[in-house]
Order: sequence, then structure tokens, then C-alpha cells
Amino acid sequence: MNSFDRFRLASGFLRSFVPPVLAMARNGADKPIEYSDLLEEHIKRRGDRPALIGEESRMTWAELDAYANQTAHWALSQGLGRGDVVALLMENRPEYVATWLGLSRVGVVTALLNTHLTGDRLAHCIQEARTEHWIVGEELVDAATSARGGMEKAASILVVGSGASDAKGLDLAVLGERESLMSSFDDARACQPSDAVPDSAREGRKGADGLFLIYTSGTTGLPKAARVSHTKAIGAGLSNYYLQGLTPNDRMYICLPLYHSAGGMMAAGGGLFAGGALVLSKKFSAKRFWSDCAQYEVTTFQYIGELCRYLLNSPSHPDERRHKVRVVMGNGLRPEVWTPFQERFGIDRIVEFYGATEGNLPIFNIPGRVGAVGYLPGFARKALGMEIVKFDVDTDELVRDAKGRCIRCAPEEAGELVVKITKTARFEGYTNDAASEKKILRGGFVDGDTYFRTGDLLRADEDGFYYFVDRIGDTFRWKGENVSTSEVAEVVSVVEGVEEANVYGVEIPGMDGRAGMVALVATDQFDLEAFGSRVEEELAFYARPIFLRMLPQMEITGTFKHRKVDLVKEGFDPAEISDPILFRDPTKGCYVTLDGLTREKILNGEIRV
Repeated sequence: MNSFDRFRLASGFLRSFVPPVLAMARNGADKPIEYSDLLEEHIKRRGDRPALIGEESRMTWAELDAYANQTAHWALSQGLGRGDVVALLMENRPEYVATWLGLSRVGVVTALLNTHLTGDRLAHCIQEARTEHWIVGEELVDAATSARGGMEKAASILVVGSGASDAKGLDLAVLGERESLMSSFDDARACQPSDAVPDSAREGRKGADGLFLIYTSGTTGLPKAARVSHTKAIGAGLSNYYLQGLTPNDRMYICLPLYHSAGGMMAAGGGLFAGGALVLSKKFSAKRFWSDCAQYEVTTFQYIGELCRYLLNSPSHPDERRHKVRVVMGNGLRPEVWTPFQERFGIDRIVEFYGATEGNLPIFNIPGRVGAVGYLPGFARKALGMEIVKFDVDTDELVRDAKGRCIRCAPEEAGELVVKITKTARFEGYTNDAASEKKILRGGFVDGDTYFRTGDLLRADEDGFYYFVDRIGDTFRWKGENVSTSEVAEVVSVVEGVEEANVYGVEIPGMDGRAGMVALVATDQFDLEAFGSRVEEELAFYARPIFLRMLPQMEITGTFKHRKVDLVKEGFDPAEISDPILFRDPTKGCYVTLDGLTREKILNGEIRV
């Protein structure tokens, strides 16, 4: 790229980022601001227009305001105030947004619980929140009650739903020394006034006050609760709003879970701050996706890369071009999916970004270069403290120079992305202080500096575009080389018949590093020979998967992340695994069924891999 093109990109960056940066500065951590302040004008001007459209209910802006006010008054009636926590377990629907919005108006933090959790893992999340109040959708009462045995302290369960009042006063269990009762939140809220809470309840508010606790997916252990302030949530929503160019006429489709930052913070914030409407689907359905978009006149949606892959792999749908979607925002859209997705479904513009719930600064690919997760011109990288530093995947540690400092990567060299922690790029951490400390790099370049460790390997080119390489811990060493699981997945996922591919490394006793293995979900059209040829042609010898495990379905989190910890532990023993396992036979140059005898020959060295 020549100097003129670089200047043009940098100028476009400034034009795009000045409005959201100025808006976020007005809503900084030290400002007397809260989330609802940014919605007041829409409530006044658009009271009778739809704000939240669910599968079974909807709310206008005026109804959203009234519901939120009643919820705020309920919180005050319970003696709740600034910094107290209420847990929320509910599927995507209008009451979800209205509930946390109401709690936020009196400074109460809402712990957004994963709707897929039950039992001890759900109990763990409740205990992390340190709350005595739990608002639960009637559809998830069974999940809530399953957690009671793992809770050290009882939490009162208030049920939201058409039949919630029937549950009033039902004794659930005696937990510890306290009795937990199930009662109707609908009844408790309905008897509260719908006018605004008194000014005294909002005194002392600041942008730095807590708004949410959002939990990590728990793919590598128990979920951790990340703190999210009003300022951080406002910044995420404003970025979505400004960088997509949304207006009050836009409708944001959200089929990602509202308990996660992508759907519940970025997408919801973008649609609300624009003064438009949120169209809420309880869950993602490839069969229903484009019908929903057409029916509800959706103009934008938030995506996760795998969501786009599912849609692209789905049969042709009559509504896939009969929609009004013009722009979408999300993360994880792989290069091999990007262009076919955009062309097939007629999406004018895709805004890919990179960030994390607990992260202190996202980056956005505003120019729209296919495959890039973000773009920053040189002056912005320096000002923001965005660095890619050398990382040794073998030792799982940052590489240091003789003085113990981090070493910056050269262009196109992969390393861990670290982001300087400042007053504006704050790291708000987890409720667990030890977990928070693990994410902080201290003295990386000079004494006293602090950086947020993303835990991701990225690379940046000379033009300032950033590309995702892999999660730290997912990249593994084999034959003395680094193998990127995302790179391998990118290659094998385009083979006909491959629905999903989860790449990881497994240990072979007596051998250094980890051998590549792919868990596959495939259709009847899957061609093993074509798969082997693709692997041979597109991957270096050390990156070619040695083992394949054929799964009936993939285990994923609520945000489409593949679970691989158990797969890694289970390895490649056909005696212990009921799924078919294939082995890339080096003598035949193709994949064959792995049996116990072949495995023994691999382990004792008779077959060299």
C-alpha cells in the first residue's frame, strides 16, 4: 500500500472515530451519568413507537420506561441500592432488558446468568454475584431449582411469566439456615408506581458504577464474573450505534444471548441508543433467521462468526434476499466465510471487531478489509498503547529481553496482544481479585506500566490491519513448529460436507509437543478423500491433522464457542471413545480407521507420525 492510500485510510479512521470518542468522553467514568440518561430523549419523543419486540410480547418506549421504573421502585422497597447485586436468569425477551434497565436506575448491578447452566455451575455463578435476590423467567425455574443444592446461602427467587403468580409462596427448600421462597416478580412489580424514582435515589451516581456482572463462558474452568460499568456498557453501545450509522428507523435483530456482551451489551446498546427497536429471538435458528428478518423488517444484526457459517451452510431460504438488512457488526467472521456470506445474502457492509467482555479497548475493521479484525493507523496504536509482543507457545510465557522487558513483534509476526491500562481504557476486572491480577502485565516496557493481557495471539501488517491468529493455549507445538488451531479450522471447514470443525492438539506419550486432531460434524456429502487432499495441499506437514474424531454434534457454549477441554483430555483411544476415530496413515497417505492395535503401534513407535 502506498503512502496516499495509508493517508486515506487514516483520514477515514478519524472521521469514523471522532463522533463515538467524543460521545464516550461525555460519559466517562468520573461523570455523573448512568445508562438511562442516554435514553431519556427517545422515551420523550418516541413513547408510542416499539422499543422491544419479542416472540411473545413487545414494549413501546413508554412501556419500557414504565416497566423499568416499577422495577427500580421494587428494588428500593427491598432496601437495595448502589452496588447491590440482583441475579437475572431469563431467555431473550423484552422483560429481560426492561428488568436490568430498571435496576440500573437505582444503582443496582445485574448479574446476567447463562441460561444453559444448571446445578453446581449455576450455583457457583450465584455465589460469585453475592446476591440475595434472583429474578427468574418462568421457563427456567427448573434450572434455578437445580442449583439450590450447591448454594451455601439462600437467594429469594422471583419468577417472571404469565403463570408466575401461581407460584407465590411455594416453599422450594431450606438452604443452610435460611428458607428460600419462590414468589411472583410480576405481582411484586405491578404494585409499584411507574413514575420516575426520586432524585435522591440517583445522587452520587458515576459512570464508573457497576451495571452488569457478565460471566466468561467457562470453557476452561468455572465461569468468572467480569465487572461492567455504566461507562463501559455505554461505550460498547455507542460504538455499535455510530460505527454502523444507525438511526431511529433501524431494527436490531438479536438472537445471541442477552446474558453475553455481544448481544446484551453491544447489540442492545446500539439499537437503544439509536432510538430504534430491538427484535429479540429466544435463540438462533438457521431455519427461521431470514424469515424473522423479513417479517420484522430488520435492518441490522449482531453476529458471531459461527452463526454466519451456520447460515452459509444452510439450504437456500426464500427470504434470504427478501430482507432489509444493510449492515451487520460482530466478531469471529473467518476469511473463507466473509465474502460468500456477504454476496449470497446481499449484505452491503460488514463491521468486524475484536474485543472481550473484560477487555479495556476494542478495535474495529471500519475499512472492511476481508479477514481483518481491526484497523489502527500508527498514531492511534501509539496513543492507545496497543502492542503485540512476542509469546512462546511452548513455554506458554511472554518472551523477555535481557532486562526482563517485553519484545514488540515485527509486522506480520504473531504475538500476544496487550493493551495499556489508562484512566480512559480501564480494566474493570473480575469479582475474583486473583483472576483479575492474572490478566494484568506489569512493567512490560517500563517500571510502573500496566497492560491488559488479552490471552490472544494476533498479528498486524504494515498497513495497520490486525488479524486474529489463535487463543493462547489453543496454539500448540508439533514437529518443532507452532500450529494455529484457527488456521487449520479455516482450511478444513470449507471441505464439502463439513458442518463444524473443532481443532486441538493431543499428547502422544514419549513424543514432544501435541499431535493435531479435529473433531468433525459432517453431513452425508462429506468426502474423506477430498478432505485428505485439502489437508495435503493447503497445510504445512506439521499442521496436518493426524487424527479425526467424527461427532454426531458439537458441544458449544451459548455464544457458539467450541468446548475442547474434555476432547483434549480424552485423546485418541478408541477403547475409551465411542465416536469413530480416523488416523492419517503416513504409509498410505490417507485417513483410515483407528483401532486398538494401530494405536498401540503408534505408542510403541512402530508407526511413526
